[in-house]
Amino acid sequence: MRTWRFKPMHAAVLSLALAGGAAGVAGWERWPAPMASAQAETVPAANPVLVQGLPDFSPLVELVGPSVVNIRTTEKVNRRMGGTGFPGMDEDMLEFFRRFGLPVPNLPRQQRPQMPDDEDDEGEDRPSGVGSGFILSSDGYIMTNAHVIEGASDVIVTLPDQREFKAKVVGADKRTDVAVVKIDAKGLPAVKIGDVSRLKVGEWVMAIGSPFGLESTVTAGIVSAKQRDTGDYLPFIQTDVAINPGNSGGPLINMRGEVVGINSQIYSRSGGFMGISFAIPMDEAIRISDQLRASGKVTRGRIGVQIGPVAKDVAESIGLSKATGALVSAVEADSPAAKAGLQPGDVILQFDGKTIDKVSDLPRLVGGTKPGSTSQVTVFRRGKELRLPITVAEVPDDETRVAKAGSGGSEGNTVVQATSLGLGVSDLTAAQKKSLGVQGGVRVVQVEGPAARAGLRAGDVILAIDNTEVANTKAFEQVLSRLDARKQVNVLMRRGEWAQYVLIRPQGR
Repeated sequence: MRTWRFKPMHAAVLSLALAGGAAGVAGWERWPAPMASAQAETVPAANPVLVQGLPDFSPLVELVGPSVVNIRTTEKVNRRMGGTGFPGMDEDMLEFFRRFGLPVPNLPRQQRPQMPDDEDDEGEDRPSGVGSGFILSSDGYIMTNAHVIEGASDVIVTLPDQREFKAKVVGADKRTDVAVVKIDAKGLPAVKIGDVSRLKVGEWVMAIGSPFGLESTVTAGIVSAKQRDTGDYLPFIQTDVAINPGNSGGPLINMRGEVVGINSQIYSRSGGFMGISFAIPMDEAIRISDQLRASGKVTRGRIGVQIGPVAKDVAESIGLSKATGALVSAVEADSPAAKAGLQPGDVILQFDGKTIDKVSDLPRLVGGTKPGSTSQVTVFRRGKELRLPITVAEVPDDETRVAKAGSGGSEGNTVVQATSLGLGVSDLTAAQKKSLGVQGGVRVVQVEGPAARAGLRAGDVILAIDNTEVANTKAFEQVLSRLDARKQVNVLMRRGEWAQYVLIRPQGR
């Protein structure tokens, strides 16, 4: 580094300098730094430059561009109604609902507002959306988003050379938003699939698609995050690549010209791009597309539990070393989980030998397991780890809901008071146990003080206290007598179809 210093001058020379004379210019002298003097400042060595210049994406566009297609859809709609079954619902609004994961108001025909001659109107084909896709194989298989083709009566694919084909829908999976369509063509330029595990945060990536119908539009950015949890079955790739309506279904491309994701969603408060985009990882998308091409549908496993996260304070109170796993809040009757012996309040730590670090890991692992196969599930219950064999079932088209626990029948006559906890409890009736699907527990009939502050209320059912099951009021009293009034206590309670832990700090007993 070089610095500028002022060199003292004779008064006459200084006056000329102030007057703008030539000597004034000579009066300024560039001094090298650091100087040989002992009083000179030391300049630290510069750090090596890690990034030099910006990438040129043109070779990637030439390589992958011919494999990216435009997808248009049409939908048969009532001439008097919008495509969603409601007057005034235009296609831009429909795309807004689809892109942000909102339920599309699409009532069955018999529930729609009736118009004159509605039953006699056969409808007409109207444009319903524009999206993107890319060629998976040279014989015409194309991947896109499920929401791009949802509800379409016709799917038209336009290649970069402007050839158009009417596509057949091979299959679509709404849960992962992956779809495969097929056109009758040969010798097409297929994309190269990349290894998502090699993708790094900060790495340059590029997108090609048809935002707002503008075909073959190229945008670029970096990978902002990986394994971003925004859904039950997919850990998304987050980028800052500009993605807008019409980009959906297009490829996310790395600097080796490989497709690593399908551009699917954006985060926005305005409806437009705000610098946060999400792509479906290609390893997950290929697994889904293989099933769609083989059978036209995706088969997933299920075990029949409702789950939630494990809070740090709950983990500490029940003896877990860290807040990890999936907390079972409800078990469906006659489900694989019920048959395996899982209970509300269990914390699932492993499934099939794989660790459950966060609650979203479990649906992905179970969903990816072949129905009918037997796996091992490791649960934490009352301070101990248990390993239970479980036979995975198939997710039906219309999943059975967990039956809500009723309050039928009268409470038992015995009411036990736990003054230090602010609780009054009674035994469960046989009808209540059957409705809840439990063998024991006590019903909360009075709540005040510490219990009220913890969120308990009358009608809740207590299944365990301090990691000890309570089958009835007698067992409740026994556990109560052993509690340390100076410490908070964990209570496993059931409310309706849900079970969860709450923490109560007792008052002086």
